[in-house]
Amino acid sequence: MSEGNNDNSGNTAKQRLLLHSCCGPCSSAVLERLAPRYDVTLFFCNPNITDREEYEKRKATQLQFLRAFNADLPEGANPVEFLEGRWDPEAYLSAVKGLEQEPERGARCDVCFRLRLAESAAMAAVIGAPVYTTTLSVSPHKQFPVLCQFGREEGAAFGITFLEEDFKKKDGYKRSIELSKIHNLYRQNFCGCEFSRR
Repeated sequence: MSEGNNDNSGNTAKQRLLLHSCCGPCSSAVLERLAPRYDVTLFFCNPNITDREEYEKRKATQLQFLRAFNADLPEGANPVEFLEGRWDPEAYLSAVKGLEQEPERGARCDVCFRLRLAESAAMAAVIGAPVYTTTLSVSPHKQFPVLCQFGREEGAAFGITFLEEDFKKKDGYKRSIELSKIHNLYRQNFCGCEFSRR
């Protein structure tokens, strides 16, 4: 699939991409890679963050980084747009009912990934983005093949292509830590739900 289309002036227009983001730190290195290639809309969709205060803290950090990132873009570049998904921990808790005692990286996490990717694929269709992906692969704690499988399956329901890019590669995770320090970003030490906090 082409990453750009020629407009009537002969210039190459970037393809629109929806980026599901779990948090500001993870989005930092990912945006560095994607923004030169795509017209990115960031979708902050995390109903799995069960504590409201924690959710708002992460959203504020996401917006903090986006402001700085957009301010540093070259002149004429499209800024990264921000969309917020529904914060609905009750929907998340209902989806993982019966899996509360599962270990981290187990079946409960798979349900969580699929829930957020399904909402992201649906939003990509709404805004007319033919491609979507997620920041989740920047984490060394996430299994890239699993994310790709869910991403493909959820995207197929809406005719949206999942960009299979493992953002932890080429020191992506290390770069996210560096950028977090540069921008003084809040870095959480748990995934988001009450179970991972334990």
